[in-house]
Amino acid sequence: MNEVDGNAMAGNLREIFAVDVTAARFTCAGCGHADVIAALRLWGPAPGQVGRCPHCEDVVLRLVSAPGRVFLDLRGTVRLEVPVPLNP
Repeated sequence: MNEVDGNAMAGNLREIFAVDVTAARFTCAGCGHADVIAALRLWGPAPGQVGRCPHCEDVVLRLVSAPGRVFLDLRGTVRLEVPVPLNP
């Protein structure tokens, strides 16, 4: 198994969100650590991706792609703060 960072989720998350979610900030439900999605620790390969907190290693999010749908489980995060571009 190879460890990579949360940037490895960029393509799959782009299928769901109209913005780059790797810059979004999460707050870990386990330890309260706040950081960007890109800082999550991912292990794989696997049928889906599991993003773990870089501080306590609790699962923050799970992402599974299937034909015609994507399953996103965010129960390991207290909140997800997604940056959106301002309209001029």
